[in-house]
Amino acid sequence: MPHTTHSMITFSRPDGQTVQGYLATPEKSEGAPAIVVIQEWWGLNEQIRGVADRLASAGYLALVPDLYRGKSALEQEEAHHLMDNLDFGDATSQDIRGAVLYLKQRGANVGVTGYCMGGALTLLALSNIPEVSAGVVWYGCPPLEYIDATKIRAPLLGHWATQDTAFPIETIDALETKLDEAKVDFTFHRYLAQHAFANETATGPGRLAFTQYDPIWAQQAWDRTLTFFGRTLWAKSTS
Repeated sequence: MPHTTHSMITFSRPDGQTVQGYLATPEKSEGAPAIVVIQEWWGLNEQIRGVADRLASAGYLALVPDLYRGKSALEQEEAHHLMDNLDFGDATSQDIRGAVLYLKQRGANVGVTGYCMGGALTLLALSNIPEVSAGVVWYGCPPLEYIDATKIRAPLLGHWATQDTAFPIETIDALETKLDEAKVDFTFHRYLAQHAFANETATGPGRLAFTQYDPIWAQQAWDRTLTFFGRTLWAKSTS
């Protein structure tokens, strides 16, 4: 297992305000590409920090901006409240763009990835943050009218669950049509799974009835993600 380090850092938003974030650093950080990881509606919890650590072990700088400013949730009602109070436009244009620009200062290409609520924010980031080099969306999208597909210039990979009741697959079919019409460079994969199939904590007491972890599909989606980021981030950073 590669030696990685992690710490809480503070970075600046474009408007000058500051945000905290969890930064996972790979063993060889010099010249390494970077990825902004966007949380689910639960907040900056142990599970999403684990995603950043996993990306760092694969050689990436990974930064999770703390969109909820220190708050996190264990129960659905509280998570729903935190998400409803989040200004998605501000989170995208300020918190997430600030994280992208912070990582760009280190000389790396920067990708964005996110899960559920974070998947929706990833799509918004791709259409609103020109500095993003690539994006991977995990089972989450905003209302389609909020996505200006003509502004998506970076390649996109999407992982979707065909039994997802939170984000019905018919919505994803419509999203695919919208991206096709705008000639976006994207690939979508559909899995016979339920929402949050890549979240290892999405099973058991206290979790949602419509979520179910699936280790087989999760591993395949991770393999595809690392292959995609390897092609879109590393190739450019070494050319």
